[in-house]
Amino acid sequence: MAKQDYYETLDVSRTATAAELKKAYRRMAMKFHPDRNPDNADAEAHFKEAKEAYEILSNAQKRAAYDQFGHAGVDQSAGGGHRGGGAGGFSDIFGDVFNDIFGASGGGRQNHRGADLRYHLDLTLEEAVAGTTTEIRIPVNVDCKPCDGSGAKKGSTPVACSTCAGHGQVLMQQGPFQVQ
Repeated sequence: MAKQDYYETLDVSRTATAAELKKAYRRMAMKFHPDRNPDNADAEAHFKEAKEAYEILSNAQKRAAYDQFGHAGVDQSAGGGHRGGGAGGFSDIFGDVFNDIFGASGGGRQNHRGADLRYHLDLTLEEAVAGTTTEIRIPVNVDCKPCDGSGAKKGSTPVACSTCAGHGQVLMQQGPFQVQ
């Protein structure tokens, strides 16, 4: 089932401010809250949709991903999200904590180990025995264009770039594939 546009769910414009989003969410929550609509499954579904929409749109990074890629940019079950799923493990969890403590988000380039790549390739028995050459495409990290990977806009003091939030890289998605 296709999800409704988050802006339509909250009945706000795409340029809505944080205050407008909060006001719209509260209005929807009051209208569809399960305590106000007992035994009404539709109201409960609307309440959950409004909550999900507000959680995405009230977070600047998630909102930017949603604005650029739609639901695929923020839906974890579709492989979306800022980091491309939960395959990062130990280094992602503690790397973020230490980066915050020691200020590594201050603008330098940061290399993050990507997820292991898997590729399904169909071969005939003859190709497997004799060997063959096949060209495949492997995604690579690309530098954020406005800050050239520095994490801050060119010619400015170290202030986080609004496009990549100071990470130096942006998430790109083409079809079901995602590249950071």
